[in-house]
Amino acid sequence: MFPCRSPPNWWTGELCILNIDFFSDVVASMKQRGIKPSSLASAIITYTERSLRDLVRDHSGRGVKFSDPENHERTQQRGLVESIVSLLPSEKGLFPINFLCSLLRCAVFLNTSLACKNEVEKRISAVLEHVTVDDLLIPSFTYDGERLLDLDSVRRIISGFVGKEKIKGLCSVSLQRVAKTVDSYLAEIATCLDLTVSKFNAIANLVPKSARKSEDDLYRAVDIFLKAHPSLGEMEKEKVCSSMDPLKLSCDARLHASQNKRLPVNIVLHALYYDQLKLRSGVEGKEGEVVIVPEVLATRGQVKADTTLAKENEALRSELMKMKMYVSDLQKDGGGASSSKSPLLVSNKNSKHTFFSSVSKKLGKLNPFRHGSKDTSNINEDLAGVDITKPRRRRFSIS
Repeated sequence: MFPCRSPPNWWTGELCILNIDFFSDVVASMKQRGIKPSSLASAIITYTERSLRDLVRDHSGRGVKFSDPENHERTQQRGLVESIVSLLPSEKGLFPINFLCSLLRCAVFLNTSLACKNEVEKRISAVLEHVTVDDLLIPSFTYDGERLLDLDSVRRIISGFVGKEKIKGLCSVSLQRVAKTVDSYLAEIATCLDLTVSKFNAIANLVPKSARKSEDDLYRAVDIFLKAHPSLGEMEKEKVCSSMDPLKLSCDARLHASQNKRLPVNIVLHALYYDQLKLRSGVEGKEGEVVIVPEVLATRGQVKADTTLAKENEALRSELMKMKMYVSDLQKDGGGASSSKSPLLVSNKNSKHTFFSSVSKKLGKLNPFRHGSKDTSNINEDLAGVDITKPRRRRFSIS
């Protein structure tokens, strides 16, 4: 017979028949003998999938009596999960992300210890850039069988990853990828009726603003949340939208937001304002950035010139209206025959009297007889036919 080659990890399937206590001893011995961490991880994965086959592959909770949470089978499964988590090697990248997320679902479903959950969450947080939305949908069940979502675990996972990225001080590609995953996750869970505004904002605000180049995905999540919760007040709607920056929306998203009746009024105004601002500043490229072109610069200069001209026309129109009102008031004051004189009329008359007095004084300076001189050589020829001699004094009798 021809020899056949055995699969490389044939021995991992043989270990699945062992009890968890014996399996732990075998793994400890393998660590002491210096086995490769990848081979050890393969053995743990195979043992977990066969021992927790129903929980790893199906998390619907069917067939489990939630009225008796401390039944014998569930207690054994809880101890099994805690033992497997304690055997995980410390090296990073040994376990697939879907295996770690399945292990966390089992830990949440079986209500394991907090240390067990935290250990799995830390391992998921270390490779969060490879996580999909389906991996983050971690169900949680109440005693009566109601299916919920474990948002606390997801929040701790995202917070741990963002904390490590902030230490680096750079907005890495991994952080941007996680931001898109978080926005898609929010859109997926936005239809849950038990999701409150505070929980929604708590997850959305975990990602730094600089990690989102475009907030179209977050706007989609906000819109779905507002549609699924129509009873929210205006203040609550504003709180939901506070995690979103309208300036980072694309042109299509801003157009949709300007016509979205579910959004608060201030968000709609912001969308319209930023849309007009970007239209005046330039045109948008494929990535959403603003590109300045010569035609836009010429248009901007023309707009500025038109604006200045419009302001000057408005100022002239205002002055003209004031003059019309002033003339109208003078005409009314002149045509009125009121016995009582207002201070305005008195001042007008005084000003008129002063004007005529000054004219009379100027004309008086032209009088040739002002100093008693009888020299008529300087008299204009127009006055030649006028008798300018001193008239005789006449007596007029009273009787």
